[in-house]
Amino acid sequence: MKTVVVIPTYQEGDNIERLLRELHRVAPEVSVLIVDDNSPDGTGRVAERVAAELGGIEVIHRAGKAGLGAAYRHGFRHALDSGADVIAQMDADFSHDPEVLPQLIGRVRDGADVAVGSRYVPGGAADWTWFRRQLSGWGNGYARAMLRLKMRDATTAFRAYRAPVLEKIDIDGTTANGYLFQIETAFRLSDVGVDIVEVPITFIDRVAGASKMAVVRTMVETELRVTWWGLALRLPGLTGRLRATPPGRYAESLIRPTGTPDRG
Repeated sequence: MKTVVVIPTYQEGDNIERLLRELHRVAPEVSVLIVDDNSPDGTGRVAERVAAELGGIEVIHRAGKAGLGAAYRHGFRHALDSGADVIAQMDADFSHDPEVLPQLIGRVRDGADVAVGSRYVPGGAADWTWFRRQLSGWGNGYARAMLRLKMRDATTAFRAYRAPVLEKIDIDGTTANGYLFQIETAFRLSDVGVDIVEVPITFIDRVAGASKMAVVRTMVETELRVTWWGLALRLPGLTGRLRATPPGRYAESLIRPTGTPDRG
């Protein structure tokens, strides 16, 4: 089965070479697709150099930073069009242990539609401060309740899919361009009714490079958009601006002026 792991990158020059070498060691049969948003630190160029040495690595260079969700959509579509049977995703900063990737892929190859690395099942954990753990736990709990999600860890970006599942949820039609992309895809997965297995992981906070997540902005955006989706789920007859605006755009318009780029 052709397997591709999609890894969006922006300013990951401190991590990308080591990550690519680790993936080549633990999963040499897996093709790696880097989607780089023209990182000023040369992440894309480093990835190209390692690709020339190791093989099995493709690098997509985008014109600029257009958002995490947009990078995933680009990468997923590219992998689907290339004929991949299993498509995985992970972060580039070693928050996700490369050693776990074969487990997720293996669960899908064994018959699951989706396998996710979860912090919120027995055996899972997050190497965070108390405040960050509470914040993440609240966000996941709110999303699960509002959207009736089947996944306990709705915000995890460590996943593997059977390729047809991404077509089934219309991955090209997703709208979130920041970290909320993970919740939107979890919502769609729950809506279409697929078999999801959660594998316990320990999420490790990055040790190199800088996080691109604006915590307060992410909190506001998450609450607004999840509330929108939850209302639309429960009240399909909604009219007016709330109902007429595509998912995500209403909340987006409330927290940033028109024309401001998404920095997710």
